[in-house]
Formats: sequence, C-alpha cells, structure tokens
Amino acid sequence: MLLVPGDPLRPRRPDEHYAAEAAHARDLGLEVVCVDHDALVRGDARSVVVKDGGRALYRGWMLSASQYAGLAQALEAQGVQMVTSAEDYRRAHELPCWYRDLASVTPQAAWSSDDSREGFDHARSRLGSGAAVLRDYTKSMKHYWHEAAFIPDLEDAQAAWKVASRFRELREDDFTGGYVLRRFEEFGPAEVRTWWVGGVCVLAGPHPDSPEALPAATVDTQPYASIVGALGLPFVTVDLAQRRDGVWRVIELGDGQVSDCPASNIAELAGHYASLG
Repeated sequence: MLLVPGDPLRPRRPDEHYAAEAAHARDLGLEVVCVDHDALVRGDARSVVVKDGGRALYRGWMLSASQYAGLAQALEAQGVQMVTSAEDYRRAHELPCWYRDLASVTPQAAWSSDDSREGFDHARSRLGSGAAVLRDYTKSMKHYWHEAAFIPDLEDAQAAWKVASRFRELREDDFTGGYVLRRFEEFGPAEVRTWWVGGVCVLAGPHPDSPEALPAATVDTQPYASIVGALGLPFVTVDLAQRRDGVWRVIELGDGQVSDCPASNIAELAGHYASLG
C-alpha cells in the first residue's frame, strides 16, 4: 500500500501535492491510504489505521527519524511492515549515517553532536581552513545562502559562528542532530536527482528545486552503482552536480519516501512502486 498525506480540509483525500502520485499508484493496483501528517509530526501515529496487513511505502512530507520510527511501530502493530525500516530511514536521512560510505564522491564533511558553540568550533577546526557550507544532519538553508549557509573562511571564528547562529534560528524546532560543515566546492547551477530502487538507478531527472534547469552534460550513474548498492537501502535518492572542473559529485543522499519529485517524472517513478513491495 502507498501512504500519502491527506488534504488538511478533506482528510480522506490525498493532499493536492501527492494527488497525481496517488492516482498513478491506484492505476497500478496499489491501495492508497491517507495519513495525518500533522499527527505524525506530533508523534501521534495512532491516527494511521489500515484495513489489511502487508507492506507499506510512505510518500510524503519530511519526517524526522523518530517520527518515522513511530509510524513504522504503529503500522507493525496492525500487521503492516514498512518497505524501509526505521533504521534504514535514519541511515538514508541523516548525513552522518551515510557520509563515510560516500566520502570518496562527496565534499568533505565534519559535524557536531549538538547545537553548542563548542561542538561547532570543534567541527570547524577538524575541517581546517577555506570555505564551507553549513547544514544540520538533514537539511541546509541554501535559500539563505549568505546569512545561514555559506562560510567564506572557516578560520574566522566569529563570522562562522554568526552564520551558524542564524542557521539555528531559522531551523527552530526542525534542527536535527548537530551542525554539519562541508568543504565548499564550486558547482554548476543545475542538480540532477537520481532515484534508486534496490541499488539500481531507475530514474534520473531535474532537481525539484530547479525543475527547468538541466546540466550541460548527461550524468553517468554507473560509477555510483556499486557504492549505492553496497548501502543495502531499498529506496533512496542521490542528488548529483557537476563541479566546475567537470567532475560529478554527490551532493546529498536521501530517503526516497520523503524526496520530492518534479511533476514530469511522477508517472515514471510510480511505475516502480510495485517492485518495492
């Protein structure tokens, strides 16, 4: 079955953002169940009720690892097993869980375990000198690039902490884990989002943040197949961008259940859902 967020005003209908995806899933013979996303965020997964047991795939707004674990536990009590376990969700969702496996193909990173100045400075010193990009375990604030994402000089402690403080302020209760600093690498303006099912790339297309932007060159996903396959994760996305020297680099690994998809690719993506069951 496919779990999607319900419309806040008409809870038995899929949220408009996921309506087309739900329709494609139904056409493929999958049961579609609407869930209360706000309840999941509050940690109340008891609102999710299913008629039959089996396997479930979630496609919806981002959940923290603990919120997702609550959903998986609530469904397990009803005889339903998530395609992606709570442990695998965290492995794909939080950067410190996947970084070491992808270290050879992604910008260098160092991180803290909390939001303290001490932890931030320790991560900053481990990364060394030069420019960096700031995020937490799950998300950056790239739309606030100069005030809450880009750090021009890691050795300028006060200026770096000013960026971190603004980032923490903007993230509010959504701040996850600790600060993550990544070595700045200069990329082209377009990213490619690739979708992987069982370690196999099934779809490559524009990033949903810039659906009209396409890179100058076509990405070859084969060099990443052994790395992504070795993770053993059932359904993930890998965002790639071409560095100014022409080398393709991994920007992000994400759990496929909470990765957005441009409308032009939804039908093709939904065609692979049945194989996940």
